[in-house]
Amino acid sequence: MSTETALFSIQNLTKHFPVKKSGVFNNQKALVKAVDGISLDIAEGETVGIVGESGCGKTTAGRSFLKLIEPTSGKIIYKGEDITNLKPGKMRPLRAELQIIFQDPYSALNPRQTIGNIISAPFEIQGITPDGGVKKEVQRLMERVGLNPEHFNRYPHEFSGGQRQRIGIARAIALKPKFVVADEPVSALDVSIQAQVINLLEDLKREDGITIVFIAHDLSVVQHISDRVVVMYLGKIMEISDSNNLYSAPRHPYTKALLSAVPQADPHIERTRERIILSGDLPSPMNPPSGCVFSTRCWKAQDICHSKTPEMVQVGQSQVACHFPE
Repeated sequence: MSTETALFSIQNLTKHFPVKKSGVFNNQKALVKAVDGISLDIAEGETVGIVGESGCGKTTAGRSFLKLIEPTSGKIIYKGEDITNLKPGKMRPLRAELQIIFQDPYSALNPRQTIGNIISAPFEIQGITPDGGVKKEVQRLMERVGLNPEHFNRYPHEFSGGQRQRIGIARAIALKPKFVVADEPVSALDVSIQAQVINLLEDLKREDGITIVFIAHDLSVVQHISDRVVVMYLGKIMEISDSNNLYSAPRHPYTKALLSAVPQADPHIERTRERIILSGDLPSPMNPPSGCVFSTRCWKAQDICHSKTPEMVQVGQSQVACHFPE
């Protein structure tokens, strides 16, 4: 896919957070390299899953895509326009098209506002009055995401976790966005409720043609909703592949290790399959390893892995950043 045909294009994006080093006499500042040079093209109507361990930078990446966090360097191109350095005033009209669903459905909702006020906020911010009035449109949105429209005047604490996430989804789709970042939208929910929320997102994608970036640490969740999957580790992309190919033929050792931890429904397969236990802890993003960032935990690591950062190369149907791909 070329950058010209992509709805959203991320080019060498970085986000580094300055932090003070500990110590009484130490005023030196260090950098947490949360996102460290990632590039990704996303086609219109596509769902791209971003997976990785906690602390790999996937949430920071998703928020940087939408400029909720200002990137340190790199480019964000939306519909062929470079929006990287747009000021908040110029970004405001684009906010209607670029939305986010947050991880924690409770902290993302104002407990002092009714559901009607929460879902109608985007119309107020953008100065838009829908046909038939705001209340009628909000109730239509509530019904669409599986909520009772008569609960318009209730407060967030009166709803379950799954219902609160539906409220967040209704708010995100109120202005008919083109691009939505779903930041671990089901990680705080029960498994049965997870399936309902994922099915709802798939319905919205199919009916409205919404492009979705679905962030998760659970590979089994990402498999069912994503067209392509991006595997991140320590702020960098390790592998990009279409969903079916990634799960059947992982190319990066890290991807293979992650997949080996996903439980299998068949008890015979579960008992006999190979489990890969990674040695050591996740290195600090303040001081990532030289060369390949995964080299300190990789069972295939050679001298070149510790000294040279691998380029993203095509292996089969996958793009892999590895000197010795599977």
